[in-house]
Amino acid sequence: MVLGKVKTLAVCFDCLNDNNVPVYSGGDSVSGRVIIEVAGEVRVKTLNITARGVAKVRWTESRNAGANTAYTQNYTEEVEYLNYSDTLIGEERDEDSPEETLTVLNTGLHEFAFSFLLPQMPLATSFEGKHGSVRYWVRAELYRPWLLPVRVKKEFTVFEHIDINTPLLLAPQAGTKDKTLCCWFCASGPISLSAKIERKGYTPGESLQIFAEVENCSSRVVVPKAALCQTQTYFAKGKARQLQQQVAALRGDTLPQGKSQSWDGKLLHIPPVSPSILDCPLIRVEYSLVVYVDIPGGLNLSLSLPLVIGTIPLHAFASRTSSISSYCSTISWPERPEAPPSYSDLAVTEEQRRGCLERREGSEVNEEDQETLQAYITEFRYQPPPLYSELDPNPEPGCGGQETRPLTLSLRTTLTCSEQTGNYTYR
Repeated sequence: MVLGKVKTLAVCFDCLNDNNVPVYSGGDSVSGRVIIEVAGEVRVKTLNITARGVAKVRWTESRNAGANTAYTQNYTEEVEYLNYSDTLIGEERDEDSPEETLTVLNTGLHEFAFSFLLPQMPLATSFEGKHGSVRYWVRAELYRPWLLPVRVKKEFTVFEHIDINTPLLLAPQAGTKDKTLCCWFCASGPISLSAKIERKGYTPGESLQIFAEVENCSSRVVVPKAALCQTQTYFAKGKARQLQQQVAALRGDTLPQGKSQSWDGKLLHIPPVSPSILDCPLIRVEYSLVVYVDIPGGLNLSLSLPLVIGTIPLHAFASRTSSISSYCSTISWPERPEAPPSYSDLAVTEEQRRGCLERREGSEVNEEDQETLQAYITEFRYQPPPLYSELDPNPEPGCGGQETRPLTLSLRTTLTCSEQTGNYTYR
């Protein structure tokens, strides 16, 4: 018999997004197919698949142990999030049974389905960095007698979703800083900077609206700028390694001495970047908006506002809530509310009350009078309480010239009228 050969071994996922990329999150079902194309008959012992998810960091540092001695210290750590395996063709070999069961694949295309569940736990978002990564993949391995195994590996993306429609991420972020420049014994005026953004959470593709005010009272010409920065922090063996990079930036106009500049919603576009990673013990990815004043020949005046890049975009209702919250934060509310209106301006007069009682005693109430009486009852029922004083208008005898004592209870009364008797009572 002429042995055939394996032309194609591939892994395909069933769930794909608009960009034809497999994307999942914790608890999702991952399904797909292993595709084998053979020319001629191929005898197969087993076809295995393995799914792994690993966060790994690695970096090195040089150390000096003496005048002529140096060595390199390695820092490496690894955390496993997923480990799944299955056999699609054949059976696991029993050491007590020397016989092997072989499966013959005829010429053509063959597909073998697989499926597994991601753990119901927070999974680190897929990430590729300089000193570490978070990767998820499926590997298929085809074993044949007397031949080397054929292997193929296919990665998939996992997102730990971050919903920016939460009160914490919808809260405005603001800050203020100033700086005085000194040159030898001469001190120039200060440079002041204040900046604000509408919320803390954003998603890639959105634009940051930056509200800023820069005042230059120094003797130098400065330039206001802003940048979106990503900070990667790696942890291993009790040590941390940090890397910061700029992912987006904008520049304002040159600001001469004695001038000020305002940014009324200047836009900074957020490019396609990795979401924030906040729960992984080895890798942390954070973002911040840095608004700063570029000072030639001196240290920049910088203001950093923390950001969170999420995966679930802003809803329409949350957008309105964020706008209202931002607007309300600018309103100066009165320190003390006004007192309620005087009850005497709204009460029924004594003449009206007596006329109502006389009509009730003399004859039956007609429909017009009944409507008038009902109007009075309704008016009294929904009126606010009478005006009250915080001081006791009738102090206890024997107090002499002492000040009146404050009331300990607020006065709230309700006036009701009985439809049967026409009498008014207080409660």
